[in-house]
Amino acid sequence: MSRFFNAMGPCNPQEHYMLSALDRCKAIMPLIEQRSYFIIHAARQSGKTTLLKSLAQELNQGDQYQAIYCSLEHLRMVDDPRIGIPSIVYALYYQLNSYLNLKLKKSSSLKDEDPLMALMEALRELSQTSPKPLILLFDEVDCLRNDLLLSFLSQLRNGYVNRSTIPFPHSVALVGMRNIRDYKANVRSERETLGSSSPFNIISEALTLKNFTLEEVRALYQQHTDATKQVFEAGVVERVHERSCGQPWLVNAIARETIQKILEFDHTKPVKLPMVDQAIQNIILRRDTHIDSLLERLKEPRVRKIIEPVITGEKRQFDSIDDDFRYVIDLGLLVDDEKGLRPSNPIYAEVIVRALSLLAQERMKDLQVELPLSRYREEGKINFSRVLADFQVFWRENGEMIHEGSSYTEAVPHLVLQAYLQRLVNGGGKINREYAAGRNRLDLLIEIESERYPIEVKLDRGPKTYGEARGQLSKYLDQVGEQEGWVVIFDRKSDKLWNEKIYWKEETVDGKKLNFVGC
Repeated sequence: MSRFFNAMGPCNPQEHYMLSALDRCKAIMPLIEQRSYFIIHAARQSGKTTLLKSLAQELNQGDQYQAIYCSLEHLRMVDDPRIGIPSIVYALYYQLNSYLNLKLKKSSSLKDEDPLMALMEALRELSQTSPKPLILLFDEVDCLRNDLLLSFLSQLRNGYVNRSTIPFPHSVALVGMRNIRDYKANVRSERETLGSSSPFNIISEALTLKNFTLEEVRALYQQHTDATKQVFEAGVVERVHERSCGQPWLVNAIARETIQKILEFDHTKPVKLPMVDQAIQNIILRRDTHIDSLLERLKEPRVRKIIEPVITGEKRQFDSIDDDFRYVIDLGLLVDDEKGLRPSNPIYAEVIVRALSLLAQERMKDLQVELPLSRYREEGKINFSRVLADFQVFWRENGEMIHEGSSYTEAVPHLVLQAYLQRLVNGGGKINREYAAGRNRLDLLIEIESERYPIEVKLDRGPKTYGEARGQLSKYLDQVGEQEGWVVIFDRKSDKLWNEKIYWKEETVDGKKLNFVGC
């Protein structure tokens, strides 16, 4: 069977186009050689399981180590060590028997053994039985919680510190979405930490899997070209990397959607830029499993606390060790770097806003809000001032009703405006969004046919807001190379009359036309 781009579960080189997972995390082998216990953490669908399975296969094909891959995902809802520890032990014996074709069995009385010692004893026995130094690769470790998590980590630590006198695994990798320092979130709320001395303070290093670089995306796609002779036209690889920022699942999913769904496996046709754009829209609108699982997290209060100021651009300081902050970063929803706290890639930026504005979209359908482009077209262009003037009327009449039921109360104006504009561009166009915490605004660039309409969205924070908006919009127009732009300023003060909130002002600054739209 010919290989294909995989967007469903772990990759294997016999069936899927894939990059060497070990090349993406070169520090693993030196740690194993040093008998280290270490962490690998990365966001969802970034290749962790593929990495572990590839590593186990490579180690077991050699003559130096015996590796066991063991997923702990089935223990997601288990707290009790009396249930969880025997399950882990059975899984380890099953895996080692499979690898070595042995008949090792734990006694049927395992369930009666002390769960606080059973794992350590099993690892001693497995290490003694294994013909080569034993490497354990535990996947989905952050599924463990409460007493089961503490017992698991404590027994590993106990065996580790005594391995000079008892057989014990040569090296252990704990792999999951989160770093070991964040596992305290899985412990009951009455416990603030894992303890004054972490049960797993023996780790030597915490590694992570990074997104694909541009050259890695090119190399991955080249595998398909080599196999089928189907070419990716100039700019395709760059567009995929730009929109996905190299997120592995997205890179594979875009190629899969283009080749299998849009081109219907016709390898004689080249992959073109419009096809990539269509594939991305299909994935966003269809809300594939990976996208949908991320969006479900938006409902969590701890996620809302971090995401909302990113949407509004509000300046809010987050401690880098704050557990909620780390949780959202580890999910892969946001990235925090020199450009600020923002969505991890433009595709996530799009799906986050679309998901959060869904309530507004549904209510607009109920209100039969239709925005045909023909209504606003004048002399070949869209009269965007008229679009936003109509929005002012809509916001005044329906804003309060659309607020109801949204947990993202501070971001409601931003989400409603984007839902409104989405109905406009559904007739033929797109919205480019640029938002990050601390910018004090949201930047939107509406593209319809060959024309572009820059918009900034702000909350009225007092007397300085108007002057700040003037400078920001002028700078944004320079950035995108346009001569006219709009800034929509929402006033949320409940004691202010609508006649004071709704206004329209125009200014010319350095030859650019600035439109100030009060809402």
